[in-house]
Amino acid sequence: MAVDAMGGDFGPSVIVPGALAASKACNVELILVGDEVKIQAELAKFNGELGAISVVHTTQVAEMGEKPSEILRRKKDSSIQVAFELVREGRAHGVVSAGHSGTTVACGMFILGRIAGVERPALASIIFTEKQPITLIDVGANVDCKPYHLFQFGLMADVLAKHVLGIPTPSVGLLSIGEEEGKGNLQVKEAFELFKMTNSLNFVGNIEGRDIFTGNVNVIVCDGFVGNIALKLSEGLAMSIARMIKAELKRDLISKIGGLLIKDAMRRLKRVVDYSEYGGAPLLGLKEIVVVCHGSSSAGAITSAIDMAATFIRKKANAHLIAELSANEELSRFGKAAMKL
Repeated sequence: MAVDAMGGDFGPSVIVPGALAASKACNVELILVGDEVKIQAELAKFNGELGAISVVHTTQVAEMGEKPSEILRRKKDSSIQVAFELVREGRAHGVVSAGHSGTTVACGMFILGRIAGVERPALASIIFTEKQPITLIDVGANVDCKPYHLFQFGLMADVLAKHVLGIPTPSVGLLSIGEEEGKGNLQVKEAFELFKMTNSLNFVGNIEGRDIFTGNVNVIVCDGFVGNIALKLSEGLAMSIARMIKAELKRDLISKIGGLLIKDAMRRLKRVVDYSEYGGAPLLGLKEIVVVCHGSSSAGAITSAIDMAATFIRKKANAHLIAELSANEELSRFGKAAMKL
C-alpha cells in the first residue's frame, strides 16, 4: 500500500505511527511517500521496529489551498502524485491519503483511471448509527450528478457493504425529502426509477434525512453536494452536543456528581461513534482502491484506513464491483440515454 506521509493536518508525526501500527497489525507492506528526512525522523522513534515499511522520497507537497489542476500540472513530485504513480507502476495496490481530497480524486481519475463503464468515482463514508455502521455515498467527489450516476453509486456501495463490511443483503435507500415514491427533485425521481428496475439490489425506496441515524438502511445514496453537507452537519452536531453536555456537567455540584456517575457510559459512547474505527472514505469506481482520510486524522484513524484498504484488496472487492456494474450495464446506458432525450 502506498501511503501519502505528508498528507493531513499533522503529516508524518501522525501518518508514520499509524502506518507502522497497520503494518504490524494487518500484515501489509507499506511504502511511505514524502520527505525522507522527516519520515525517517519519525521512524527513528520506534527503535528499529519498522515492520514491512519502505520509503520513497519526494520533494513537494500538495497544499490545501491549491487547485487540484495546478497540483497535477506543476507538482509532479508531490507525495500524493508519486503515491498514485507507484500504484500505476504496479509497485503498490492502493493509496491511503489524508491530504488534499480534491487532488486525491483527480489523481485517481487521471493516473489510475476509472473502471470501464464508471463515469464518476464516488466517496463512500461509513458512519455510525443507533444500530450499525451504514454507508453514505457520495460525500463530496461529485457535486453535480445525473440520475444514472446515483444509480451507479448505489451499485458500488452495495458491493462495499457486502464484501468489505460483511452485510449479506444490504438495504439501499435514496436520500430525498419524503419517503413516498415521486418525492424529490428530478434527479432523485429519475434515479428512483432506475433503482426500481434492477434485481441486483435490495432497494427500499426513498428515505429522509431524519432516518439516516436510525440504522434501518445499510446504504444511503445521494449526490456529493447533499452528502457532504449531511456528513459535515452530523460531525458538527455531534461535536456541539458533546460540548454542551460537557458544559452542563460542570454547571454545579450536582451536575459534577452526575458527570462522574455517567463517565464510563460517555467513554463507551465515544468509542462507538469514533470515526477512526474505519479511518476514511473509499473512493469507489477506480481501477485500484483509494481511501481518503479526514485531514485531522489520528494515528488510529490512519491504521484503520490502511486496514480497510487491505481488506478491500483481499476480498477482491473491485472484481465484485465490476461484476455488479456489468450486470446492470443496460440500465446505466438506459439512464444515460434518457438524459439526452
